[in-house]
Amino acid sequence: MGEKSGSKGWCGWFLAFIVLGAVVLAVFFTVRSKIHKSDSGPDPVPGPPGAIAKNYADALKVATQFLDIQKAGKLEDNQITWRGDSALDDGSEAKLDLSKGMYDAGDHMKFGFPMAFTATVLSWAILEYGDQMKAVDQLEPVQGSLKWITDFLVNAHPTDNVLYIQVKFHFFPAVRSVSSYIYGLHMSLPNAMYLMLTDLELFLRVGSPKADHSCWERPEDMKEARPLTQVNTSAPGTDVAAETAAALASASLVFRSSDSAYSATLLKHAKQLFTFADKYRGSYSVSIPEVQTFYNSTGYGDELLWAASWLFHATRDKSYMEYVTGKNGEDFADWGSPTWFSWDNKLAGAQVLLSRVSFFGSKDVSNSNVLDKYRESAEAVMCGLLPKSPTATTSRTHSGLVWISQWNALQHPVASAFLAVIYSDYMLSSRVAKLSCNGRDFRPSDLRKFALSQADFVLGNNPLKMSFLVGYGDKYPQYVHHRGASIPTDATTGCKDGFKWLESEQPNPNVAMGALVGGPFLNESFVDSRNNSMQTEPSTYNSAVIVGLLSALVTTSSVAQSFT
Repeated sequence: MGEKSGSKGWCGWFLAFIVLGAVVLAVFFTVRSKIHKSDSGPDPVPGPPGAIAKNYADALKVATQFLDIQKAGKLEDNQITWRGDSALDDGSEAKLDLSKGMYDAGDHMKFGFPMAFTATVLSWAILEYGDQMKAVDQLEPVQGSLKWITDFLVNAHPTDNVLYIQVKFHFFPAVRSVSSYIYGLHMSLPNAMYLMLTDLELFLRVGSPKADHSCWERPEDMKEARPLTQVNTSAPGTDVAAETAAALASASLVFRSSDSAYSATLLKHAKQLFTFADKYRGSYSVSIPEVQTFYNSTGYGDELLWAASWLFHATRDKSYMEYVTGKNGEDFADWGSPTWFSWDNKLAGAQVLLSRVSFFGSKDVSNSNVLDKYRESAEAVMCGLLPKSPTATTSRTHSGLVWISQWNALQHPVASAFLAVIYSDYMLSSRVAKLSCNGRDFRPSDLRKFALSQADFVLGNNPLKMSFLVGYGDKYPQYVHHRGASIPTDATTGCKDGFKWLESEQPNPNVAMGALVGGPFLNESFVDSRNNSMQTEPSTYNSAVIVGLLSALVTTSSVAQSFT
């Protein structure tokens, strides 16, 4: 009995193992088949805007408010209680109305170069994701902010070959130049040295608050002279003129259906500015050396290609496509060499924008082989962003944030994420299944995952558990480097005595809602100090890229195959 029982037990276990093995194999082959099938075909094309991601919707509603905070001129339907009319006489010395536009950052400057970039990116975001903005009631506010800038840009272009690019105070750049040298040292030193140099930088700023600007006051209280600066045929500014052309061309598409007359005006100025930029070539940083301390342009070829790309989309004029695919492409495109998208360098943006033509096709486009080079260059940019790509950039923090520059560190990861999610949606909407990076394939969902990781870091998924978007979440910077936010509305201050508010140890009395501050150091540390403008100063172009990114992540939908 015992032997027979043992034999039966052994046989039972043997049969059980066979059955279990069969089940495991069946599951394995089924899963592998599904994975293979998934890998071989494109992801489903999203339809109209779907379920709303509340966190990104809430963040977008916060982010758009900083654009209102930065507005100059006579405010309309002002919802920011601590802001009022300002800079009403800007442009009067040239008999122009330059009262509108936006202040650049925490100061009262109007820099045309980054302001125009802000407008171009906002336009692009609206054109790609306007339906998603509309789904969370943010399309109208963003369009209003865009028009506030384009009204200024149109007025700043009084004749074909003249563009006013700057409305300013008088600055004291010498100390900031020393500071810039110190910032450069950061790039070549070990991570452990960051805090030591940060302390030195803070000492310079506390010891000499004039290092940034000569006045600390509310914009509503400004009484100082605000001189104008222009580029023209004898002092060319190809970079700033071409960027302004890109801004107005892209905005003409935004307003084409709602205000055709205004759209036509924008396009007319865009064409004139592009002709001016191309005919009278020269960098505005050379023509006007004082801008080198603040927004130094490293070249103008990228702006020419960027502007021509937008003019092609706005006009469907083949000459603009021939411009980017002909000799100018050979001279300026730098095909196959990934770059970082920013207010200074538009190459990556132009490559993605021209990829749109490649993805969705166009019967009136020639030189498609050259157009493919732009798409291949855009793919090289994408491969550099994907963390698991063989060509992935190593310039990241421990938590995975792309980190390129310690001054305004968040500009590059947010701008890169914006491009990544656009490219992902181009792939989805055109049924392109894969992106190949040195033999390894990635899907559109991988690009979106990267974009989500950058957005989530900004919104608080970081070692500090702090949102770098002011007003979002429970913990965010309290000492934002921003004049209007730092001074109580009932305070009476002049140009000089307002510096006590810069040096105050109290948090800002006014919340700069939606401000995307500079961000963390490479070691993911952050010093929340009003004097630490490297990390706590926001900017309008930061707002443009975060608005674009959040609009893309609010929900999913297919992108339009044509802007027209």
